[in-house]
Amino acid sequence: MLLVAKIITAIVALLHLYFLWLEMFAWTTKAKKVFRSFPEDLFERTKTLAANQGLYNGFLSAGLVWSLLIQDALWQFNVALFFLGCVLVAGIYGAISASKKIFIVQGIPALLGILFWLASHYI
Repeated sequence: MLLVAKIITAIVALLHLYFLWLEMFAWTTKAKKVFRSFPEDLFERTKTLAANQGLYNGFLSAGLVWSLLIQDALWQFNVALFFLGCVLVAGIYGAISASKKIFIVQGIPALLGILFWLASHYI
């Protein structure tokens, strides 16, 4: 269970690193292909907002990577749960405010990570 929890945490961290890149560095290029329903004329005008959003995704990624590097099992568990919880809340909010797809891409992996960390700790 612990290995699966760590693998899922690493996947979520990589996803958020990708979101950082997409929103900070590829908003007016690659992001147009990813966010097809977003109006074409808004990409350039929202570049700064997207970069700010990307930075926050980078912080989530950094926290998740940090959780994997912590040697103390209890601290590792707590930090991983905290950052996965932040990702889950972001996924829920994104689903409510923007698109249900956000919960699928962001929320479900975080929820799975939380469940596996809890299972590894309590079972």
